Amino acid sequence: MSCQGCVGAVKRVLGKMEGVESYDINLEEQKVTVKGNVQPEAVLQTVSKTGKKTSFWEAEAPAEPKTEPAPAKPAESVAVASS
Repeated sequence: MSCQGCVGAVKRVLGKMEGVESYDINLEEQKVTVKGNVQPEAVLQTVSKTGKKTSFWEAEAPAEPKTEPAPAKPAESVAVASS
């Protein structure tokens, strides 16, 4: 994403996507964070339809390691879109 037009395109497709509760678009970092009852792959494919290059980005490691891994939740998805 390189301009507000790109941001608008991503907003349009995410706004229509079923299960999306909220999303945050950071143009400077070229990251889109999506929360809702959606599959990560579906979010990636949907954002890809805007013509933007997309890929998953790794979440930052937690400050303190957990002794037990938390169960995976399909309710959150993270994708990045860039030009």
